Amino acid sequence: MPQSVAVLGASTDRRKYSNKAVRAYAAKGWTVYPINPKAETIEGHKCYPSIRDLPGPVDRVSIYLPPAVTLDALPDIADAQPEDVFLNPGAESDELVSRARELGLKTVQACSIIDIGSRSEDYRD
Repeated sequence: MPQSVAVLGASTDRRKYSNKAVRAYAAKGWTVYPINPKAETIEGHKCYPSIRDLPGPVDRVSIYLPPAVTLDALPDIADAQPEDVFLNPGAESDELVSRARELGLKTVQACSIIDIGSRSEDYRD
């Protein structure tokens, strides 16, 4: 059953994992909401400046931002009420996980691309 995902830190650079995630989720039939305040579209998907700007609910949040940046976004992520929040490699910290849990978020510290049955190697630039 297709779901929706917000990719925080989505990049226009096809070599970056955050761009590969946009492509991987789309290939698996998910509704993809790239979050990047400096881009209008990423891989053909309308880009949103923040998770607050999404047009509807989101089932998952996949994060590719430094932990310090994500800490500031946590209240907005919690307001979106996703089923889970993936902290991809490099996006996690003990402080971030602790604060996310305080806000009632279910965090997963793993590569979200692998979780949906894809491999980053499948999405070369």
